[in-house]
Amino acid sequence: MKFPLEEQFPYRVGALIVLILFYGIYFAKMLSQKRRGIHTRQIGSRREKSLHRVEFWMSVATLAVVPAQLISIFLGWNALPPGGRFTGFCLGLMGDGLFLASVLCMRDSWRAGIPEKERTELVTGGVYAFSRNPAFVGFDLMYMGVFFMFCNPVTGLFTLFAMVTLHLQILQEEKFCAAAFGESYLQYKSRVCRYLGRKKR
Repeated sequence: MKFPLEEQFPYRVGALIVLILFYGIYFAKMLSQKRRGIHTRQIGSRREKSLHRVEFWMSVATLAVVPAQLISIFLGWNALPPGGRFTGFCLGLMGDGLFLASVLCMRDSWRAGIPEKERTELVTGGVYAFSRNPAFVGFDLMYMGVFFMFCNPVTGLFTLFAMVTLHLQILQEEKFCAAAFGESYLQYKSRVCRYLGRKKR
C-alpha cells in the first residue's frame, strides 16, 4: 500500500532539517556553556593512550560522516523505497528530540569527551532514568535516520564507523563514571540499561 506523503515527501529538505536541528542543538549548548566559562569539548584532554585513541577515532568518524551524508543528500543517492525513507525521517527527528532532552537534563554537567580535571554531577533523572546514554542514542538515531533517507554504501560505511566509535566511547565513559562516582554510579548502572530501558530487579 502506497501513501502519497511518503511518495511526495521532500527527502533532501527533510534530511537537511534533521542535520541542522541536531547540530544546532549541539553548538547552541556549547556556546551557552562557553558564555558561562564552561569548556564543553573535552575530547583528547585525557592522557591515557587507550582513551586518547578511542576519542581520536570517534572525532574522525563523527566529522567524516557529515560530508558523506551531505554528498548523498545533494546527489540524491538512495536505494530504499519511500516507506523506508519516511521511517528514516521519523528516526532522525526522534534522534534530535532525544539529544535535546539529554543535553537539557544534563544542564552544566554535559561534556563532549571525558574531562581531565573538571568535576561534574551524576545525572540520573529525566531521560537518564531510561537510558544511561541518551545523547549517544540520539546520535545513533540521527545517523540511522539520514542513512535510511539516503541509503547507499558510502553513507552506510561512515554511519557504521561512527556508531561503532561512539559505542567504544561509551565503554570508556562507563569506566570513568565508575571511578568518579563510585557506588552511586554502580547502583544507577544496575537499574538502567546502557542504551534504552530499565533493568528488572
